[in-house]
Amino acid sequence: MLKEMKTQTHLKPGQKGTKQLVEKHGDALLCVRYRYDEKREVRLKTVELIVAEKAAKPAGHYRDDDTVAVIVAYTETALRDSLKTAGGRWCPEEKLWRVRYGAIMGDTDLISRILPD
Repeated sequence: MLKEMKTQTHLKPGQKGTKQLVEKHGDALLCVRYRYDEKREVRLKTVELIVAEKAAKPAGHYRDDDTVAVIVAYTETALRDSLKTAGGRWCPEEKLWRVRYGAIMGDTDLISRILPD
């Protein structure tokens, strides 16, 4: 529905036409858009809000040659085999795997298990 509508105006918080929404939503307000629906011949006011925030690493945090620590349980044999195939090494002192980031870059299961720095 919104894809078919044309955006007439894109406003940032604090601009004329956003004051009531800034009072209502505060810092969670990112932008206000006025859209026009040609089929129904109506103008819509839409808002974009921040509804959640959590810490995340920026994309590209690791280079291909960086060695990363990956946590995989002993019982997860398929993931352990993937690490071995990628050239990963088990570190018994730390009880985790060390592998070159570039070797696991396409494997989302392994990337999600990288131990943060």
